[in-house]
Order: sequence, then structure tokens, then C-alpha cells
Amino acid sequence: MSEPSQNSSTSSLENSSVANLALLAALTVFALLVMGYHPGLEDDAFYLAAIKRNLNPALFPHDAEFFRLQFQATIFDKVVAFSVRLTHLPLAWTVFLLQVVAIFLLLHGCWRISRRCFTQPAAQWASVTTVAALLTLPLPGIAISLADQYLHPRTLATAAILAAIVAVLDRRLWVAGGLLAVAFAIHAIMAGFGISFCAFLFWNQRVPLRRHSSVPLAVALVLPLGWIFEPASDAWRQAAATRGFYYPAHWHWYEWLGLIAPLILLYAYWTFLKRRERSGSDSEALPPLVCSLLYYGLFQTAAGLLIMFPPGLERLRPFEPMRYLHLLYLLFFLVAGGLMGRYVLDRRVYRWLLFFLPLSVGMFYAQRQMYPASAHLELPGVAPQNAWLQAFAWIRQNTPLDSLFALNPRYMTLPGEDYHGFRALAERSALADYEKDAGMAARVPRLAPRWLKEVNAQSGWQNFQAADYQRLKQDFGVTWVILFAQDEPQEAMTCPYRNGRLQVCRLY
Repeated sequence: MSEPSQNSSTSSLENSSVANLALLAALTVFALLVMGYHPGLEDDAFYLAAIKRNLNPALFPHDAEFFRLQFQATIFDKVVAFSVRLTHLPLAWTVFLLQVVAIFLLLHGCWRISRRCFTQPAAQWASVTTVAALLTLPLPGIAISLADQYLHPRTLATAAILAAIVAVLDRRLWVAGGLLAVAFAIHAIMAGFGISFCAFLFWNQRVPLRRHSSVPLAVALVLPLGWIFEPASDAWRQAAATRGFYYPAHWHWYEWLGLIAPLILLYAYWTFLKRRERSGSDSEALPPLVCSLLYYGLFQTAAGLLIMFPPGLERLRPFEPMRYLHLLYLLFFLVAGGLMGRYVLDRRVYRWLLFFLPLSVGMFYAQRQMYPASAHLELPGVAPQNAWLQAFAWIRQNTPLDSLFALNPRYMTLPGEDYHGFRALAERSALADYEKDAGMAARVPRLAPRWLKEVNAQSGWQNFQAADYQRLKQDFGVTWVILFAQDEPQEAMTCPYRNGRLQVCRLY
């Protein structure tokens, strides 16, 4: 099969036939079945709450600042709320359909890149299928995966970044700039990494591969240190201490291996490409992509470690510079999957099954182990089987909008809760929790004193007595609490809801 030259028409490269789009749609369904769907999970405790408040400003009268301040810098919640108003679909269905679209766009971007990097269809589709199977793979040291089990702005921003990479490969720089601007409006941190990679890619397309005798280490000295920050408070440091990925010195050995191994493998393949440069058997887009990915990884590693280690730069840690690994791993798996398809899988169905079936089953099993008390696909309109979600649904339907709840500040990590966020799903205000609100306090330092005060007020929750609940009511205005079903209701408390695990009680 002849190689498409760099000057080939874009239409011949795209070939977005109905069959190709159908295959991408099938891979999207495959990816969703493997990864699952869990609205309100983890970070969606903020995102979904922000969307709901945009639709109904009466929600969260007591604690909206725990998500409102950060969302001033993104159009994500506004766009989703606008989509609800435009389509007149229920929010649950809108968010689910947007999640499907986001995954499709991400895989579509991977497919377009693979079309430019590999000439064989087997390599192109193996590249995309590898990414689809590994979307929920935890990335080392940074507490995220390639995509989330709920609608996350990172997924939409990544799709825009992948489209920008395609535009850079096609030398359509104005298009790339526009797409990166869209990514920045959705998720500024991820867009910064996309801009960094696209800059390396543009530079590497201008310099022949044989002239790259060494990595330009001087580039690694350019660090984004233009911000001026106010001094960190003790409350802020306690909030930041809950984010283990802020401290690479505390990483395990396997997290460091996950940082270094892709760079070593990329260097090995880059060397291989240099030796094959004259053979003409590789796509012209693949060498600059791999070289750029190596340079990007080395630069961002140096920049990230220089930011994360010095105590004097501790206020830069919430910018999460090590999360450059997200784009690095995504493109690394894209390239690795293409190589697997080209040299191993080819067009032999049994090889595809032997490779992808165990990989997909393993990823599916890992998801079920992470969220064992919840349905794998928490689809709109389906009654929840999780006792916590059942309680949240009752609260949403039977308590006043201005209610203020208190519950165990570590509730998200309790057995059976499965990391679902109270605010997003119950649609009521609550005192700060230890798990997710700490992350917001670390990003927005003015929230840290309030976060620390509210978390400390709930310390020892499992041993609370009537006086403790009344203290929360007097000091913070708490009107409702969530207790375990076996707990005895205290004085001045009535519990109108109970299931097999929890009870919801009102304070008087």
C-alpha cells in the first residue's frame, strides 16, 4: 500500500465514510460498556452541582462557593445548562448524551491522528481500540484516568486538543489555534498541556528528523512562573495535604516507574524511526509526533518536578503540572496500539480477540471492584440500587431547597457509598467534606479556613450525641443529618426516611 504524502488532500486522509463513523460509534458503545457510567461520581460532585445551580439559582444557598468560584473560569457548566434549555431534555438525559458525544469525539480525534501516523487500516483501528479499552486506566501519581465515568470537561477539552493536533499535522495553524482556544475555555489546565505539545509538534515538523541529535534541554528551563500568589495559610496546607498527587516525593516506586517508562519507550521507538527514515515505509506524520511526544514529556517532567518539589512554590501545586501525563499517556497508547496492529495483530481476528478480550475484561472487572455497590451503568430513569443514592433521591424530593445537611465528612469513602457526591445528587447544601471539598479548598485558598472549620466541627462523627448535633445547628444552621440505620435517633430529632443502611433525620 502506498504512503499518503504530506501534501495529499485532507479529504483523502479523512475518508469519513458512513462505515468508519459506524465503527467509531460501535467503539464508543464498547468504551462505555467497559468503563461504566456514574453521574455525580467524584469530581462530578462539583460539575453536576454547578450545572444544576445554573439551571436553578435557588439551589445551594449555603455552600455554592465550594464550586462557584472555580467555575468562573470555564464555560462547561454554562454550555451544558444551555443545552438543557435548548433541547428541553431532562438534565439526566442531556448529561448522558453529552458523555456519549464526548467519548465519540475523543475516539474520533484518536482515529484521525492514527490515519496520519499509520497507513495500514489494521494499525489505525488497533490504535483507536486500544485507547477505547483503556479509558479508565488510572494514570500514575496524578489521580485521574484517560476519561471519566461521567461527563467531565477534561474529556471535551481533550477531544478539542486532539483535533488541534490533527490541524497542526495538516499545517492548518489557524484552525489549531481556534481549537486550542475552545479547549482553554473548557479546561484551562488541560489546554495548557495541549498548547505545549502542539508547539513541540509544530517545531518538529519544521526540522528534519535526522537533525535531532539530542533533546534541546535548554527548552526545559522555560517554566510558567508568571503568577504572584498570596502566602499560604495553615488551613490551606492542611487542605493541600489531602491531595497526595501534590507531593511527588511521597509517590510509590511504581508511580515513578509510570513516569519514566513511557519516556524510555518513546526514545527507543524514536531511535528506531531514525534508522528507518530512508526506507519510506512509515507515514511522514509518525516521526514528528513521536519526537514531539518525547520532547513534551521531558520538558513537562522537568517543569513539573521543579514546581512540585520546592516548598517556596507550594502555591503552584494546585495547577497540577504533573497532569501533563494525561495527554502523554493518551498519545502513547495511541502509538503503541497502532504498532501492535501493524506488527502483531494485522488482519487476523483471533489475534485481535486474544489481545483485546482479556484487556477489556480486566478493565471491566476493575471498574466493578471500584464501585461494587452501584449499577455499572447508572442510566437516566433507572432507580438506583445503591442505598446512599436512594437516600439522596428521597432528600431531593422531600426536603426544602434551603436545607443544610451534615453527614460523615468522609462519607464518600465509606463502604457502599462508591464515591458519589451528596450535593450533585441530593441537590441540597451540606457542610464541607474531607474528601472532595479539600481539593477545592486547595485550589481556592480563601475557602480553606471555612473548609477546616466545618470539617473539624464534624470530627468524631461516629460518636456524636444529641449535644453535638445541636452544636452543628447552633453554629452553622444545620437542619438535617444523615445517619446509619442502626444509629439511635437523638433528642430533638425525627427521622422520616430509612432504608436498609441509612436514615435521614431532621433537627428541631
